[in-house]
Parts: sequence; C-alpha cells; structure tokens
Amino acid sequence: MDRLARFEANRPRLLGLAYRLLGEASEAEDVVQEAYLRWDASDGVEVPEAWLTKVVTNLCLTRLTSARARRELYTGPWLPEPVFTEHGELGPPETAEQRDSLSMGLLFLLERLTPPERAAFVLREAFGHSHREIGEILDLDESHVRQLYRRARQHVGDGRKRFTATTEQRRAIVERFLDATVKGDVAALERMFADEVVSWADGGGKVTAARRPILGRDRVARYVAGLHRDPRAADIELSVRSINGSPGLALHLHGELFGIVLLEPGADGVLALHTVVNPDKLAYAAAQKWSA
Repeated sequence: MDRLARFEANRPRLLGLAYRLLGEASEAEDVVQEAYLRWDASDGVEVPEAWLTKVVTNLCLTRLTSARARRELYTGPWLPEPVFTEHGELGPPETAEQRDSLSMGLLFLLERLTPPERAAFVLREAFGHSHREIGEILDLDESHVRQLYRRARQHVGDGRKRFTATTEQRRAIVERFLDATVKGDVAALERMFADEVVSWADGGGKVTAARRPILGRDRVARYVAGLHRDPRAADIELSVRSINGSPGLALHLHGELFGIVLLEPGADGVLALHTVVNPDKLAYAAAQKWSA
C-alpha cells in the first residue's frame, strides 16, 4: 500500500478523533490535512497509525488552547458543529461508546474539561486506547493519564444522566417531537419532556436565536410549539437524519440547510434540545447534504 492510500485508509478515524477533540468539523479537517503534510514529509515511521494519532492529538491540543479563549467571547451559547453521519464520515460508530462520544450533549459537556483531560477521555472512551498508549501519545506517564481520565469522567458524569436507547427508539422520539412541533401541540411536547429539560440555541449572533438557555418543561414546550407560527414555517422542510451518530432533525428553507435540532433523551423524558442555526456552524453539514 502506498503512502497516500495508507493515509486515506486512516482518514475517517483521524477525522473522528479531531472532531471529538475540537467539536468543530471544519477545524478537524484542517488538522487532518496538516497531519497529512507532516506524514508526507516524514521518513521511516514504523507504525504510521500510532504516529498519525499522536500528531493529530497534539495539533488539536494546540488549537483547543486558543479556541477556549474565542469561545468565551462567543455571542450566546456555544454548541459544537453538527455533522451528518449516515455514511460513517467520522469513522464507523461500532460501539455504544463510540456513538455516545459523537453526541451533541457529550461534546457540549466536554467543553468543561481542560485540553489534556479531553484528550485522555476521548482516546479512552471513543478509541479504546490503554492508559499506557495515551501516555505515549501525550508524552505523560501512565499515572498522570489515569488522573486526567478520572477527573474527566467525574466532570462529565456530573453533568449527564446516562440513558440507553436503541437507534429505533431515538428515531421514534424525534418523530414524535417533529409531529408535536409541526402541530404546535404544547401538551404533547410537555409529555415528552423531563421536568428539568433545557433548550440551548446557537445563533452565534448571526441569526435570531435565544441567547440564554430556556429551562423547564412548560417554558420549553411553549417555546417549541410557538415556532410553528414563524412566517417561514410553511416553507420549511423537515427531515429526520443521522446527525452526530443519532437521529436528529434537519431544517431546510428553499433548499438550503438553515437549522439542525438534536434531542437528548433521558429515562424521564427529553433532557435537552440543542439547536444550531449559526450559518457558520452549518457550512460543513450543508456541504454533506447531497450524500444523504
């Protein structure tokens, strides 16, 4: 296998790694391209997969440091860039952990972590690397990696309630949500939501979106139901797609992607809604739309 072919065989995995570390698909693509340039200029790499994993991880750590400063100045809530995942664009989600590590809810929680904690968590949870292997990637001793991973698990665990559901169950939830939203059915929405449901919207100051989270079953239900009164509602096309490894809603207006909605189900109902309408955040997904 020649160098280019070997790199291309690794591209989905590397892109999936970079995306989980950065939460930005366009940035992840830039990182993978830079890794390729370094790979092409390298000589005598004995284990290319391990070498590329190390390069991509450390490029992401550098970018995360500056990204944190930018996100503190972001207008309204910052949400990760959504990605359509029908065709394994970020590597095949072969396990529940791999699918979960792509979810908008988890990527949002990963913003709580320091860059090294995030790397330790992603490499362990999504890619199954041992603590020793992660230490080699991060140039840290194994005991330090264990501490990073333990802290990451604690920080992430404090903000989430695990819920196991099949893809079919999740799709059914999304379809019920879609039906109630189109009808403006407040009661149906309330029955779907947990008491502590939160709605987050990312408009980035580019388009109209709630700049603060909306809290509670009643308020979120009325907010969502009210969307059907939008003057554009009759022209909006809604479809259920695989987004970040789970069924979600894609909204198109006059053939252009203008919004994505992802639900986070829990044992007592939907715990969170994540809505991305910032056009900059949708550019990557919009470029994917013809592959559906």
